[in-house]
Amino acid sequence: MPGKVASMPFLDRLQRWADERPDGTAVVVAGKRLSWAELRDAAAALVPVTPAVTVLAERNSTHFAVAFAAAVAGGRRCAVLDPSWPQQLLDGLTARIAEAVPAGGADAGPAPGTELGTELADGVPDSPFLIGLTSGTTALPKAFSRSRRSWQQSFDSSVEFFGLASDDRTLAPGPLAASLNLYALAECLYAGSAFHTLEQFDVGDAHAAVSHDGITRLVLVPTMLRLLSERGLAGGVDASGLRSIVCAGSKLDARTLEAARRWAPNATIFEYYGAAELSFVAGAGLRPGASPDSGGAGAGTGIGKPFPGVEIRILDGAGAAVPEGVDGNVCVRGGMVSDGYLWGDDGEALQCFDGWYTVGDQGYLCDGTLHLLGRRSDMIITAGTNVYPHEVELALASVPGVAAAVAAGQPDDVRGQRVVAAVLPSHGAVTGTQLKTGVEDRLARNKRPLDYYLLAELPLTDRGKLSRPLLLEWIARHDPRVRRLD
Repeated sequence: MPGKVASMPFLDRLQRWADERPDGTAVVVAGKRLSWAELRDAAAALVPVTPAVTVLAERNSTHFAVAFAAAVAGGRRCAVLDPSWPQQLLDGLTARIAEAVPAGGADAGPAPGTELGTELADGVPDSPFLIGLTSGTTALPKAFSRSRRSWQQSFDSSVEFFGLASDDRTLAPGPLAASLNLYALAECLYAGSAFHTLEQFDVGDAHAAVSHDGITRLVLVPTMLRLLSERGLAGGVDASGLRSIVCAGSKLDARTLEAARRWAPNATIFEYYGAAELSFVAGAGLRPGASPDSGGAGAGTGIGKPFPGVEIRILDGAGAAVPEGVDGNVCVRGGMVSDGYLWGDDGEALQCFDGWYTVGDQGYLCDGTLHLLGRRSDMIITAGTNVYPHEVELALASVPGVAAAVAAGQPDDVRGQRVVAAVLPSHGAVTGTQLKTGVEDRLARNKRPLDYYLLAELPLTDRGKLSRPLLLEWIARHDPRVRRLD
């Protein structure tokens, strides 16, 4: 389609695949299938009755894919909310979106590039189409805006980096309301590749899809990968057909990586760092038979090289470059960065230093590889040493018997802060001695926790994110969900 290439996030591509292979598989949700032609026709029929701004809060279904495609046609904009959030939060976000992005009155002509149209076609490249939500410190999550062009550039970058092919069958078993899975859906529609998901995450259903649906590619978070790999090995689930595994959300610990390599011996395991506001930043792929010590995936705090089209610099708080190996703000420059916030911008969440953007994540560069340490606000300063909880959690997650770990800085009259850590066991009991011994070769002495705790459940926010402040609160009030280990 000459002349339209730069305008597409994915709808023009959807039209192309529906014309070229109408009966091919486009989307499968829990066994329910839509062909390319069925997806195109259903979305096209929905476009004329789809408003200028759609708030989509649905569980995984084939209708979700149809509604999302229609909701971004022409000059439309879509906000995808998690249907599991409390109704009060959903109502508040819906009202706030209506205030921030007014549809316009009957006498108000549309702004250039925002004409809605009645066809299933992409809008003007630089026009906004997606309202993303990210956690904030206020009652409502922050909302940011993303242009069609930024997603098109993201698709080109990720398809190249991950080697996504038209004959791949991608399984993203998490909720489509999460940006990782929503992007995977759109990326597959762009690449002409079949997308599979489940109504809700279930290890048995995911294993069945891998075994019987010809899945060649997984897109998921580390906790899901660990469950699928360890239970897949125990249950004899054949994953030899997997060619790639794309993991995001946190650094892969050694135990999860080893289990995944054994379960899916022919897969390249990708891990990457990105942020909702920045898109892809850096990543690496560990090919079958390659050693994690060769750099990139699985190698300490290293997360890999910059994505295609992305430049990375490490800058201090004043925006000045720091020497190689010195940590500071991870800043990026490229066409995939979002357009900024609709609300919730406190001047700290997404900062810009002369064209270089950061969300406050800390890291350093070494031989072109980005090493990720965590948020500056999470940093623990103990006896003059800077300790990032992420480093401690990564080390503890590699200890046998540990399913997950949380580290935090507890106030200390002598040290300023003391490093404490709590673990959720994967099975059986875990002792303090096991944990202390397990981190000896992974953490410098001054970064090791001074106190260890056993968790009955993870301290999570109401949005499902790990909360270090909540852990400290549990410890302070002797909450029964956390018990000190000797």
